[in-house]
Amino acid sequence: MARFPPGGRRRWRQGGHLSVLDIHQILKRLPHRYPLLLVDRVLELEINHRIKALKNVSINEPFFVGHFPHRPVMPGVLTLEALAQAAALLAFESAGASVAPDAIVYFVGIDGARFKRPVEPGDQMILDVTLDRMKSNIFKFHARASVDGETAVEAALMCTLRKVG
Repeated sequence: MARFPPGGRRRWRQGGHLSVLDIHQILKRLPHRYPLLLVDRVLELEINHRIKALKNVSINEPFFVGHFPHRPVMPGVLTLEALAQAAALLAFESAGASVAPDAIVYFVGIDGARFKRPVEPGDQMILDVTLDRMKSNIFKFHARASVDGETAVEAALMCTLRKVG
């Protein structure tokens, strides 16, 4: 039987380290809380390269009360926020030991956002984010959210890592 370290399950893949993070580990890394925490689990994380995360979309989400109540749809800006949170997790892990405990990742830019399908209650949204560039605590990502293998949203995102206080 395999034993996993306290940081979660880990496995090796061609030249890169992939990690799995549960909700408790996500809460330690992101400042977001209900109702704005939009990442439920990290399925794969390869430092300095990519992250694959999961958002379970439930009818109990507070935004469904007012966002098309007769045909509930997750607001597009929140799908982008979910992608930005996944990108922030990748940025924190890629910056590694250099991240101060009072550091935060700010979402600073978005380009080319395209919405291709609605995200509805009951969907499992997969958040795929790839790090394109990292320089001076500025990170540029390509991000894609999908449901059942079908693209829901794509965008280029920019984030910055800053010390707060």
